Amino acid sequence: MEYLDLAPIAKANGTIVLPGSKSISNRTLLLAALAQGTTKVKSLLASDDVHYMLEALKTLGVQWYKDGNSVNYRVTGAGGAFPVKDAELFLGNAGTAFRPLTAALALSQGSYRLSGVSRMHQRPIGDLVDALRQLGAQIDYTNEPGFPPLAIKPAMLGDKNSVSVRGDVSSQFLTALLMALPLIGKESTINVVGELISKPYVEITLNLLARFGIVVEREGWGRFILPAEQTYLSPGTIHVEGDASSASYFLAAGAIGGGPVRVEGVGKNSIQGDVRFAETLAQMGAHVVMGDNWIEASSNGRLRAIDADLNHIPDAAMTIAIAALFADGVTTIRNVASWRVKETDRLSAMATELRKLGAMVEEGSDYLRITPPENAAFTPGASIDTYDDHRMAMCFSLVALGGVPVRINDPKCVNKTFPDYFQKLEQIAKS
Repeated sequence: MEYLDLAPIAKANGTIVLPGSKSISNRTLLLAALAQGTTKVKSLLASDDVHYMLEALKTLGVQWYKDGNSVNYRVTGAGGAFPVKDAELFLGNAGTAFRPLTAALALSQGSYRLSGVSRMHQRPIGDLVDALRQLGAQIDYTNEPGFPPLAIKPAMLGDKNSVSVRGDVSSQFLTALLMALPLIGKESTINVVGELISKPYVEITLNLLARFGIVVEREGWGRFILPAEQTYLSPGTIHVEGDASSASYFLAAGAIGGGPVRVEGVGKNSIQGDVRFAETLAQMGAHVVMGDNWIEASSNGRLRAIDADLNHIPDAAMTIAIAALFADGVTTIRNVASWRVKETDRLSAMATELRKLGAMVEEGSDYLRITPPENAAFTPGASIDTYDDHRMAMCFSLVALGGVPVRINDPKCVNKTFPDYFQKLEQIAKS
């Protein structure tokens, strides 16, 4: 297995320009593909997940062009359902591509086969499939019920236009329905069963739908209504914000390593909920300053432990688990059961790797309780397994700020969202 040995980092300071947001990139690409007109997409994330979406859209008959060597694209929309009615798609481990495409294809009156890597075939999709079947979608599991791969046949749409979907497993199921339902042309209603998790990610979806001309009326977080006869309309040009989840690693580096570290591409005007990571970091004692399009973090000493419900920032919450190693006291991260159905079982993976560093970790069904090693005396040269999970690799790179070398196994897994992450980290690392 490939690995990367990181030398101890004494201090972190500098400025990082963030790559584009994965969540915004793939949502924007799908909406641009379904819209009337051509959309100029600026600062699209260059990563594996976005590559899978781009290739899928090409297979489905959507034309897109890259402007030279830039991260700017032009997408010519289909003005509704995809023109290609028979296709086979491989989507890797890209949940932001697999779930929304499943919904859109189920309502596109074609025959499609969707698959991914083995881990994607372990990530549940049954709640989304059940919701789509309520509308008349014909979706079959080709292996284990409730999980990909999927085979989709033309839907048998009837008069039913109200669906129910669970909200406590993944917010991507609701996002997929919101983006796809305008295809049926009728007023439709989505009822969320149970507590909706990761609400800020649904906010991203609603914001982007509005930019593409789709009106969504909602009653709190439990009921969403899409009026009839809506059409996706290109906004002309759309700029992809920097990735707020990726910002968390550098902001945490500033808080742990003194700083200041500034990230550019997100700020107080961001539509991404993960910018609230900065609030949590401030609760731990970091000094955080925020502008329209930047955030900066620094500190003058050790952080302090917190006990926090981080359901609203599940991806960035992983970075808080690492910051807990540098905090005085016991940190508890609560209400993150969704970690178990991500790229890996992140609750189990985080607990296992944190213990390698000498931390005491209690793993619950939906929480972690972390006691750092006494005097932050980490086990030197720990070999961190990353489970083919980009966020595991990026999180644990910050351990080098504890004055010890650390080995990151399979470092190329960061290609999923942030191919040059380690080069960016080196820019702010002071030996």
